[in-house]
Amino acid sequence: MFDHVADRNKLILQYPASWWRNMWREALPAGNGETGAAVYGAIKKETILINHSGLWHMGVKGELPDVSHTLKETRELMDQGKFDQANWHLTKEVKKRDYFAKLASPLPLGDLQVEMNCEAGFSDYSRGINMETGEVCVSWKEKEKRFTRSLFVSHFDNIIVYKIEANTKNSINAKLGICLHPTDTPRIQDRYDELMKTVGTIADNHYFYYKATNEDGADFGAVARIIAEGGEQEAEQGNIRCFNSTSLTVLVKVFVDGDSEQQWSQLRDELDDMDGNYEKLLNSHLEIYQPLYFSSALRITSDEQEHSNEELLLQAYKGKAPSRLIEKLWSYGRYLFISGTKPGCQPFAMYGLWHGDYQLMWSHRMANENIQMMYWHASVGGLSEYNLSLVDYYIRLMDDFRDNAMKLFGCRGIYIPAGSTPGIGKPNQLVPVIMSWTSAAGWLAQHFYEYYQFSGDQVFLKEKALPFMKEVAMFYHDFLVVGEGGLYQYYPSVSPENTPANYMPQGNKQVPHPMPTTINATMDFAIMKELLANLIEGSSHVSLYEEEVPAWQDMLGKIPDYQLNHDGSVREWMNEQFDDNEEHRHLSHIYPVFPGREVVKEKNEVLFESFQKAVQKRKLGAQTSWSFAHMASIYARLEDGNRALLCLDRLSRACLLNNLYTVHNDWRNMGLSMEINYAPVQLDANLGIVNAVQEMLFYVSTSMIRFLPALPADWIEGRVCNFHFFTGKVNFDWNVSETMFSAEIVSVRTSIFTICLPKYLEDYEWIGEGEVSMSEYGERYLDIKMKPNQTLKIQSTTRRGDMDA
Repeated sequence: MFDHVADRNKLILQYPASWWRNMWREALPAGNGETGAAVYGAIKKETILINHSGLWHMGVKGELPDVSHTLKETRELMDQGKFDQANWHLTKEVKKRDYFAKLASPLPLGDLQVEMNCEAGFSDYSRGINMETGEVCVSWKEKEKRFTRSLFVSHFDNIIVYKIEANTKNSINAKLGICLHPTDTPRIQDRYDELMKTVGTIADNHYFYYKATNEDGADFGAVARIIAEGGEQEAEQGNIRCFNSTSLTVLVKVFVDGDSEQQWSQLRDELDDMDGNYEKLLNSHLEIYQPLYFSSALRITSDEQEHSNEELLLQAYKGKAPSRLIEKLWSYGRYLFISGTKPGCQPFAMYGLWHGDYQLMWSHRMANENIQMMYWHASVGGLSEYNLSLVDYYIRLMDDFRDNAMKLFGCRGIYIPAGSTPGIGKPNQLVPVIMSWTSAAGWLAQHFYEYYQFSGDQVFLKEKALPFMKEVAMFYHDFLVVGEGGLYQYYPSVSPENTPANYMPQGNKQVPHPMPTTINATMDFAIMKELLANLIEGSSHVSLYEEEVPAWQDMLGKIPDYQLNHDGSVREWMNEQFDDNEEHRHLSHIYPVFPGREVVKEKNEVLFESFQKAVQKRKLGAQTSWSFAHMASIYARLEDGNRALLCLDRLSRACLLNNLYTVHNDWRNMGLSMEINYAPVQLDANLGIVNAVQEMLFYVSTSMIRFLPALPADWIEGRVCNFHFFTGKVNFDWNVSETMFSAEIVSVRTSIFTICLPKYLEDYEWIGEGEVSMSEYGERYLDIKMKPNQTLKIQSTTRRGDMDA
């Protein structure tokens, strides 16, 4: 399957989706950022789950009561040391006012169902994804007949294209139709039954039509056109039966908000006008898709053999994750991202565009780790413009965020609750660990500003990034309290989603988030410091908010220094009333190292080592898939490639399904992750892996680039193409055993930075354009100045073989 595609760019599986009942969990996904299709891979009865990013239901946006008086009362309780009472004070008051809000859930649009006769037992079965084209393929034999089913979702035509072929004429007999996706969840059966009453299907002369009605009265559905080579077709109860065809091509267009009869007529006209040739439609799709997929590339193994997913997972389970699996996970994460979101649409979701039930756990946008993780990789990987979907999503909710800040805390600016869904930016998860955490807006601002740094788009900076960041700063100004010594007290303060060790319940009883409401969480101050520094810098670039800058500088000066434990590790809370709790998956207090860039060893080695000690104290059994990915990125920043790879190795053994979806935890209780009885799909870890791999090979800030900063011992040789830094891009090759390294740096805009070369490199030279000088940091560091569109090459001059000779 996909014989001419490099193994690193394809997935091959030997088993169909086989998770009992919820088989969508192991389906193979395709999408164009707006419409998603997930192929189960069954022979006799194939299911293609269809979703759309704009289709949601069951959300409720409540009218938030004014409970701003509780902030003073909460602080009084905390000043008296009554932290358990203070923890629930705000939340209880909101609940007492009968406030109710509910996050919306993504709504499955329907299933394209294909039934085919099985004349003989199958053999030579496989299914896979060609990530170079975005095609999902299922193939098998029945005696001498070879059947192949292929699907992609066009980035150009915005349609699902599905083809069934046989290697012998007149061999395909099939029934095709679209139906409402079933539910496997008893508690949601009533909602499914409501939808089922609204379903309508029609089949008519090579077309079939499907619709259902959402709770707001708007219809959603699809129109499909069948193009048959040979044979006959007939309509049957909303489906179409095809007899004795050599091939069938199905074109599907969907709609999510409108009148079904009007939409059916319009979409049929559009499908009528389309050339139904699969190859032509694919070529148009590739013109958009392939520049995205190949915007960056990497190789970390010279293995050219083909490996099925099952083989790679068994290798990981038996020993350690093979390099080919890591390569595929990097490519696959990017494939999911490009397929699951795009500028102008919804940001990437925890289930991507492949959600298979009506109310799934954690299917909302979660901004205390998860949505940020899904975008960390984008800019370095050449997909910076994809940050715009995240930016625009949160800007659309600004009125809700302003209302939250005023009514919950009596503050100007914005308060973003950790959880949100389209159109609902009001508090909805009424628990202290969420309600009392006020740093979501500041953390999200990092993505706003980073898009500007990579793009250089000053219009974006002036019209979107800085106004958003200013409102975050306004909240900080009103919320924080100046304490003794003229330094800020940040309280209530939460270190997501941790509770100090001295406030954890005694005994074996598991209580989620028992007392997270504290004083001076390290992360809160780290995010605030980053926000203010970026706001001041960005304002100077476009001469905006000049009168506000002195106040922001004054705020920066009131942020206290990070605090250390007796063992020299950084404290998670900058207040000695709270003890570090190492048995937790979040590493919030490491923010100044990652995902921030405040603390680097060249400027403060002692503090850098203190963060390193804090990371090494975390316990293994508390982790999840996303926390393994997060920790891998942190170890990469700490330049410990072997530990970073160990995190990915553990993730691969604990939290990967055979289609390489990441799930939250190992439901089998094998001791590597949290031990809970369910394992929700969470694709944030898939995208976190992409970032971790990139961090291991390439570190970038506004002032420094590091090549191979955290190279694991196993990655002896490799190549990177088109990794991006803030003002340009790089290509580089390495071979440690030969002490070989070469890099090409291309500036897009004026570039002034320091590079750090690999540790193993002994002698090197540079040629090309730009100014190069030795750096004050040491012999592996070079200071570089480049004008726009200049190229500089750096390469090793001594190889191991030369030295041996």
